[in-house]
Formats: sequence, structure tokens, C-alpha cells
Amino acid sequence: MAISIQDIYEAADSILGSVVKTPCTLSQTLSEITGAEVVLKFENHQFTGSFKDRGALVKLLTLTPNQRSAGVIAMSAGNHAQAVAYHSERLGISATIVMPRYTPNVKVERTRALGAEVVLHGDGLDEAHEFAVGLAQERGLWLIHPYDDEKIIAGQGTIALEMLEAFPGLELIIVPVGGGGLIAGNAVAAKAVRPEIEIVGVEAAHFPSMLQELKGRPVRCKKSTIAEGIAVSEPGRLAIPIVRKLVNEILIVQEKQIEAAVLLLLEVEKTVVEGAGAVGLAALLSNRDRFKGRKVGLILSGGNIDLLTLSSIILRGLVQSSRLVRLRVGIPDVPGALAEVTRLLGETNTNIIDIRHQRAFTNLSLRVAEVEFVLQTLGQDHVGNILKTLTDAQYEASLPDIEVHET
Repeated sequence: MAISIQDIYEAADSILGSVVKTPCTLSQTLSEITGAEVVLKFENHQFTGSFKDRGALVKLLTLTPNQRSAGVIAMSAGNHAQAVAYHSERLGISATIVMPRYTPNVKVERTRALGAEVVLHGDGLDEAHEFAVGLAQERGLWLIHPYDDEKIIAGQGTIALEMLEAFPGLELIIVPVGGGGLIAGNAVAAKAVRPEIEIVGVEAAHFPSMLQELKGRPVRCKKSTIAEGIAVSEPGRLAIPIVRKLVNEILIVQEKQIEAAVLLLLEVEKTVVEGAGAVGLAALLSNRDRFKGRKVGLILSGGNIDLLTLSSIILRGLVQSSRLVRLRVGIPDVPGALAEVTRLLGETNTNIIDIRHQRAFTNLSLRVAEVEFVLQTLGQDHVGNILKTLTDAQYEASLPDIEVHET
């Protein structure tokens, strides 16, 4: 095997004190919700917001003086970019980062702020990688691959060492899977320290490339996912044999499940996690019988989520849990009717967020206007009480159906 436990111990020694030894704690609430004993590893607490700090620093520390003076180049849509930029600046190494053209501006600016030259090229990571390889040859730069590198893999494996130091009795670790560097390093480390432990990988349904590779199927991925940090269509060549040998299972989670996990971590743990960092919890929630009663470690791999994306997740989550609802009410088209309905809503302790009043686009009687309310409620039981109150007062009230498409 290309990476050994000794490599990972050496990696841990090399970065000691230079990266955050992130919290590893038992979540009592998530344990109650899932039926497992859930331990969380908060890699979203790293300085650049993800586990990528570990592998990037290990790799940079192994460069020769000549390689350091020549400078480095990396391709990334976010987390690896920031990690390489940050630690390169700390070590006095010039860094160039190639990012896809449509990378969110906040990630581009954050990477620039960390001292790197940012080059935007290509529509995705594959094109960005190809361009980075060419630029490396042209400028004589040293390429820092995000996952297909022995030092990178060894650095990521230091997470499992810390988890098993804090919780030696862990029976299983659930790990996000993109290019495979994270799960490969942690599988090597965890199996060496505790041979009986299970390692379970999780991929987004839109990018099941590792699972397809392991099963000998053609790799077919979609164009986007909320878990952009693991949106990799070509798994690392170094990781594949390690995963094949040491990983017990790879699970697939849907977009809606990832959204729910991001929201639950925000509500329960008061921690912001990006889509890729939440897939472990998504898998746990959607496979409760598989993990019930077991001591399970989850790696929250990163927290670099776009604020607009996070706000959309919060709003959609409120809608799905009936804490934010649209309510249509038919009212007599006479003065005072709207005031009467709002009075009734107030009596049910409902908060009105928005009101839209219209007469033309409705099948109701000509003498009846339709009012659409957006309401903040306490949940499904409260919504039922609101509907009953309006119905008892002889108003036609309904909740418009919401179509949810899994894309």
C-alpha cells in the first residue's frame, strides 16, 4: 500500500501546532435523533474552514528549497485553494491557484486575500486541472494536487488519529467521498489503530464516481450538487485501491437529504457546515437501522458554504417542516374583510410575514377576492389549528401544494 500508518504519524508530527486540533465531541441530541452514539469531528473549525489545511501543509512542508523558491500551483473550486494559499503565504512560498470560471466570487476573493494569484479558467475542475498542469510546466511551478498525492492523503489521515485518541471505542467512521483523499487517509489510519473499525464513505447522488469506479461501471455524473466540495467525476488513482481494500461500504445521499442535514447541524449543533461536510449526517439519518446502537464518528469536513445557499436551505427547511407556510384564503370583496381575517390569524398566535391580495387569477366567485398569506408558524399542529379557526369562521382556506423535484 502506498500510504502507511507511519506516514500518517509523521504527517501528524509535522503539522502539530500549525493546524487546529479540532473539537471531537459527543452529540447527545443527534444521538437521540438517530439512535446511534454520534461523535462529531469539527473540521469546519480549521482556519480556512475545512480539513484541507492538513494535507496542504503536509505537502508544502515536504518541498525542497528549490521547489519552494520556484512556487506552487493548485487547482480547486474552494477549500483546497484556500488551504494552499494560506499555508504557502505562511511558509513564504508563491502560490498560483486555478479556479473554474464560475467559482462563487466570495471564494475567489477569499483565496486572493490569503495571498495567492488566482487564475479563472474552464467550466469545471477537469478543465481547470488541465490548464493548471500546462501552466505549471510553462512557469516551472510545483503542482499541489487536491487529493491524488501520497502526502496529501497522509495529512488527511491525521483526522482519524485525533478521533480515536478522543474516542478509542468508535465502531465506525463515516467519511465524505470526493476524490478519495480524505477517506483513503482516514481508512489507513483508523484500520491501523483499531482493525475492527468500519469505514463508510458517502457520495452525493449527483457525483457517485467512486462507487461507480469500484463497481466497474462507466462514471456518469451530473453537472452540479449542493455538496460541491465532493463534486469530483474522476477519483484519485492512489485512493481507489485503498478504498477498495479498506472501506466497508459507500452510501449515496440525495440533494434533499443533504439540505436537511445542513439545517439540522445548524439548529442542533449551532455549527455551519457546507453540503459536503453534511453528507455523513445525511447518510446516518437515511440509514438509521444500519447504524442504530453503534458508536459512530462523523467528519464534518468543511464549513465554507455560500451565504445565499445557506439562506435558501434555511427557508426551504422551514417550509418543509411547516414552520413557514403559504395560506390562501377567499374573503368577501368588501371593506373590513381582510382586517377580520388578520384578526383571526392573530388570535391563533400566527406571525404574518407577507400578504398578497388579488382578484383576477382565481376560480373563486366574482364577489370574492383571494388573499395569499406567508405565515410563520410553530409547525404542523399549529397549521391545523389555523385552518380550523378560519374554516369555523366560514372562510375558504387552503395550503397550495409545493412541488419538490429531485434534480
